[in-house]
Amino acid sequence: MTKKRVALVTGASSGIGRASAIKLLAAGYTVYGTSRRGALAGKHPFPLLTLDVTDDASVNAAIDELLRLEGRIDILVNNAGFGVAPAAAEESSIEQARHIFDTNFLGIVRLSRAVIPHMRRQGSGRIINIGSILGIVPLPYVALYAASKHAVEGYTGALDHELRTQGIRVSVIEPAYIKTQFEANNLEPDAKLEEYNLMRAKLTKVVSKAMAEAESPDVVADVVVKAAETLRPKVRYTAGTLAGKLNFLLRFAPAKILDKVVRNSLQLDAKE
Repeated sequence: MTKKRVALVTGASSGIGRASAIKLLAAGYTVYGTSRRGALAGKHPFPLLTLDVTDDASVNAAIDELLRLEGRIDILVNNAGFGVAPAAAEESSIEQARHIFDTNFLGIVRLSRAVIPHMRRQGSGRIINIGSILGIVPLPYVALYAASKHAVEGYTGALDHELRTQGIRVSVIEPAYIKTQFEANNLEPDAKLEEYNLMRAKLTKVVSKAMAEAESPDVVADVVVKAAETLRPKVRYTAGTLAGKLNFLLRFAPAKILDKVVRNSLQLDAKE
């Protein structure tokens, strides 16, 4: 009798999370999603558990419920998180910075700590973290988001080394712009400064245009399935054309070339 494979995808009510859950379902997994609203988050072809990644008790309750229902967990996709509207780094308070990290980074830490003991007992498991190409190619005016994703990069690499001998592999997926409702939920800076008003307005237009031309969340979901299914998973995967190009420049081009590409793409030095 073949063991059923169970996957849990956080932030699965829309966007990359929903696309990943659907692709894993098609690949033969028993899939559960999570959302802060749980089953109230609309109709989906998989059940949604209620989970707030910033709350220890909520995380533990959701994992306990999944194990009660299925008895095991084979894949954890840490997708829940949010973006930050274009703004200077100094336009977010320390409290807001803490909130960004609590969701985008510590949420992953909480979920990972909750599932690792069960994967260890099984002798197998995959943890797949949805990072961002900004975690390795940081863009200006999204400094705190980039920093939170940089933390995900470091955590993923270290954790994979720690768990590999226990049959557990950990990967991070690095997309660039992906066409979802992500931008609509961006956090606005809570300490705006007049000095940045013109730059904020310009960057909002640049980012909106990029999002309108962005690739589908299926591009990321396909890489999630690849990381889940392959015999020897990589620690890092890029997802999408733009992320691939930026990763290539980071690895092979002189630093000044990448610097110029970043500044030109955001029109940072363009004269009004």
